[in-house]
Amino acid sequence: MAFVPVEKKPIIVRHVFAEDLEREFDLIKRAISDHSFVSVDTEFPGTIFKPDKQTIRKGNTDINYHYMKSNVDELKIIQLGLTLSDVEGNLPDFSTQFSYVWEFNFKDFYIDRDLCDSDSIELLKRKGIDFAKNKENGIDSSEFARLLLNSGLVFDLFVPRVKANVISWVAFHGDYDFGFLLKILSQSLLPFNFQSFMCQLAYYFGYNVFDLKHTFKIFGLHGGLEKVAQTLKVARVAGSSHQASSDSLLTLDCFMKFWNAKVFECHPYQREQIVTPCQSAPGSNKECPLGALGPTKAK
Repeated sequence: MAFVPVEKKPIIVRHVFAEDLEREFDLIKRAISDHSFVSVDTEFPGTIFKPDKQTIRKGNTDINYHYMKSNVDELKIIQLGLTLSDVEGNLPDFSTQFSYVWEFNFKDFYIDRDLCDSDSIELLKRKGIDFAKNKENGIDSSEFARLLLNSGLVFDLFVPRVKANVISWVAFHGDYDFGFLLKILSQSLLPFNFQSFMCQLAYYFGYNVFDLKHTFKIFGLHGGLEKVAQTLKVARVAGSSHQASSDSLLTLDCFMKFWNAKVFECHPYQREQIVTPCQSAPGSNKECPLGALGPTKAK
């Protein structure tokens, strides 16, 4: 039986468009004092610059970054999902009968004009993204940046907090997620090299940045988010894959299963440092504290 997080209240996805943006950020500001884990996922128009298989196998950090930067610089974000939780995995409920996650829909991408991978666009259409509605009612990324910069979610290094309330960011294969976030926040192209990218990432998001694809590789758990969730027996409890809110929630639930198993205490090099998929994992097939679940390799 799949693991369902201890979340008794039904989950509602807050679909955010331009007219709702300020109100939703006001809610997020209220939530973060008690919900300091932030899971992020983005949807974008695929990739137009693709490395060959030999390049992928080499796993060169600088080359990986070059491809990611080239794609993010040329492409435009479509959707961004945010899931907030406390240390026990509880979502914000604002004293209502429901719990909430967020899905921000952007107007930046014009389907008839901008660069994209056509197969990715067709997939997103099948998953329910309404490109016409986004173009008419969606969020301008510069306005999103203004509110995010003043939300309390970023610049956490410069805000005095008790340790328990330090913002921790979570993603799955998050190089593109954070790439698009940095592009939006800076309103400019990504830094020239990987080292500068990491410095900019730390500047905005601090050092508690967890990339679960990297973490899972250490314990021999391979595959995409859906595959890893199945291996961990974590159920998707809202939405479907390739919906940013649903994927951010599933990422958070997988992270919490590892967090509660003290994975990051067992491996202190994972705590308070940035771990992104552009970097090589410091090992694999280590003993997994989740017992029989690992190490397991996907076929």
